[in-house]
Amino acid sequence: MENNTVSNRTQGLLSLFDIQTGFLAKAITGISEEDMYNRLNTEANHLAWLTGSLVGQRFWMTAETNPGLKQTGYELFADHKGIQEGTKYPTKEEYLKDWEMISPIAREALRTIDDQKLDSEIDMGFMKMTYDEMITFTIYREASIIGQLALWRRLLGYPALKYD
Repeated sequence: MENNTVSNRTQGLLSLFDIQTGFLAKAITGISEEDMYNRLNTEANHLAWLTGSLVGQRFWMTAETNPGLKQTGYELFADHKGIQEGTKYPTKEEYLKDWEMISPIAREALRTIDDQKLDSEIDMGFMKMTYDEMITFTIYREASIIGQLALWRRLLGYPALKYD
């Protein structure tokens, strides 16, 4: 696996991406289907939505280089949709299958993006930012979601996420 990035600016992001890649399976392993939807009587996003949102980010990272790739349940997350009450989301197994398929493709997109592309602007519809800003935010958000999944594990009575 190639570890050098085209741009020096993405080297640290690639390291974080690689670390975070292994955490998704560890974060949802052993969680019952029922608990994937358990919000503990709060308005917080449940594990099923959080997991799908996380997977969707990796698909977003490949949108230009592989425009036809869509996650299972794509329509549930399209256009930055929030959680939808009473909706059946994909299973943990479907999410993990998508994650395993898209992660190497997203990694290569991150590894090969150059400074010119990083400095170019992307129009999100509601705001504009550079690719550098968007990718940095995406990697940060992955860590945030993994942390939320880890917290949900403990709140629902499961063993802590193992980082080894």
